[in-house]
Amino acid sequence: MDEMRHVTLHGHQVAYRDQGQGDTILLVHGMAGSSRTWREVLPSLAGHHRVLAPDLVGHGRSEKPPGDYSLGAFANLLRDLLDALGIEHVTVVGQSLGGGIAMQFAYQFPERVDRLVLVSSGGLGREVSWILRLLAAPGAELALPVVAPWFVREPGMAVSRWLRDRGVRADRLSEMWDAYASLTEADNRAAFLRTLRAVVDPGGQTIDASDRLHLAARLPTLIVWGDADAIIPVQHAFDAHTALPGSRLEIFEGVGHFPQTEDPARFVAVLEDFLRTTEPSRRTADLAGA
Repeated sequence: MDEMRHVTLHGHQVAYRDQGQGDTILLVHGMAGSSRTWREVLPSLAGHHRVLAPDLVGHGRSEKPPGDYSLGAFANLLRDLLDALGIEHVTVVGQSLGGGIAMQFAYQFPERVDRLVLVSSGGLGREVSWILRLLAAPGAELALPVVAPWFVREPGMAVSRWLRDRGVRADRLSEMWDAYASLTEADNRAAFLRTLRAVVDPGGQTIDASDRLHLAARLPTLIVWGDADAIIPVQHAFDAHTALPGSRLEIFEGVGHFPQTEDPARFVAVLEDFLRTTEPSRRTADLAGA
């Protein structure tokens, strides 16, 4: 993958990857993740497109200030990044939390969105992993330093590199480890909890776009999910597809929460086919006015 680039937006440094030429695909990662989650698919996609993959504020190599970590704030960040880079419109691909952000971006800035791709997306129902519900509870800030102590990071990274160097692939575990390892750092933990509590409480997800999906009825939409997803149930994919009759649904058998790393070849093939066989939306009006 290309080296990270940086831009300052509203006084905060935002890291991003920018590769390839052509129509732009904007890749939005999930909670406690980073642009690294796209490492298996970005080079292939960049063969035919410009691919932009930021580290959201509070994640990866971007700054982690106190402040607003809501979906709306993240959508504004993406808008500002596109403006800084002179990009007018994109196909936006969001995974997990990134799916919720992608939907919010499409609602706030419909004129900037060619297509919408939701991958194991948040924001489509109440159900979510019990682990995230537990971490959203009061007192998690006291438990996290014990559950994810700083001294496990380096040994764990060494084991991960050793396995990778010997050709051992465990992509689902690798993504989960990356998320866990990020929580061994205090500023990451604080940003994670702000982000988590903006969308999850002990009862489940607090943001549900299901009753607004009809507003995106004319936006070409692809839904990708693994049928072994233990974080957000695959039923959300079927429900969203029903609410958007014109959408495409791709279920990856035996795949968990990270289709882009667990089955990257199929992910690229499905996304490229979607891009090739759909016309980009060129909206200027609000989605609600469609």
